[in-house]
Amino acid sequence: MYQLIKTEGMAKRGELKTVHGTVQTPLFMNVGTAGAIKGALSSVDLKEIGCQIELSNTYHLHVRPGDDVVYQLGGLHRFMDWDRPILTDSGGFQVFSLSSLRGKIKEEGVTFHSHVDGRIIFMGPEESMQIQSHLGSTIAMAFDECPPSKAERPYIEASVKRTTRWLDRCIKEMKRLRQEEGTLNKSQMLFGINQGGVLDDVRIEHAKELTERQEELDGFAVGGLAVGESHQEMYHVLEETIPYLVKNKPTYLMGVGTPENILEGVERGVDFFDCVLPARNGRHGHVYTNAGKLNLKNQKYKLDSRPIAEDCGCPTCRRFSRAYIRHLLVADEMLGMRLCVIHNLYFYNHMMEEIRNALDEGNYAAYKRMRLEGFKAKGET
Repeated sequence: MYQLIKTEGMAKRGELKTVHGTVQTPLFMNVGTAGAIKGALSSVDLKEIGCQIELSNTYHLHVRPGDDVVYQLGGLHRFMDWDRPILTDSGGFQVFSLSSLRGKIKEEGVTFHSHVDGRIIFMGPEESMQIQSHLGSTIAMAFDECPPSKAERPYIEASVKRTTRWLDRCIKEMKRLRQEEGTLNKSQMLFGINQGGVLDDVRIEHAKELTERQEELDGFAVGGLAVGESHQEMYHVLEETIPYLVKNKPTYLMGVGTPENILEGVERGVDFFDCVLPARNGRHGHVYTNAGKLNLKNQKYKLDSRPIAEDCGCPTCRRFSRAYIRHLLVADEMLGMRLCVIHNLYFYNHMMEEIRNALDEGNYAAYKRMRLEGFKAKGET
């Protein structure tokens, strides 16, 4: 159950109570696609850096090790030793991202060739719900199609209508699964996903259709962004769409983004964010600070005894210098990547805590302005 605690303009401060604990929003979900954060982070690390919700992917866990394996081992929470909420993406994004490995999108669903061994995999709304039920996640996402944001209007309109029909099938299958004997999480939540590219009227109409199903949905997501459009176009879509979603349920902006994107998204009413960016950048030695990014592979850090950020309380900054981390990265030691990923995910989670505090105090606008000016002042170094 979601409780809206207070608002500042469109920005929302809330909390979501789940069967796996209560989380405070706005929040950033750390992406563990296959049940682990790339960069050799475990569930123990996630707790230390303040992660509230871990996100895993339905398609990838279905392919390997198999959702049946996870189910037999007690579900994803037990499998990865994580007792806080887990959100599972539906596999719908893979309809977009694995377009070279899939067949034609049909009303029944989508056929893929596994990216691991090439075997044929079929996934539709019912299959996605069944896999997510096997995984036992806290929040399941409805199966949708994510069309390219700049696709032609006729394609986007047809795609969105199919996504709505698929949503109704997801709702029906979720109801059945919640009653089925042997279901791991009979309180599994279901979020619907808004699509429509950058077409305002399509986005708004789809948001209204989702709202009509609010009794069956525990939250709403805005999908199909950060896939080719500009940041300003993305912000415009949020401004046009979110007012038509249900305010007293969480809103999730999928796959976004940079710290700047998050600050802008919060201002427009977003509760949940996720993105692979902080972990991916960390694995390449790019780390976030309040004054922009650092590339720790740069020669100038060879003798730098300072932590990544002197105002940071993450496990990396409490113990290690820029010089040491640079040495690890240049030597291609896995520890260097791990330390950078830990720092970046801590940075994101700590920033979300600051955002919640600013909303609690009623000064989010000032906080956002201060943050953006800090990022802009020095840029990447």
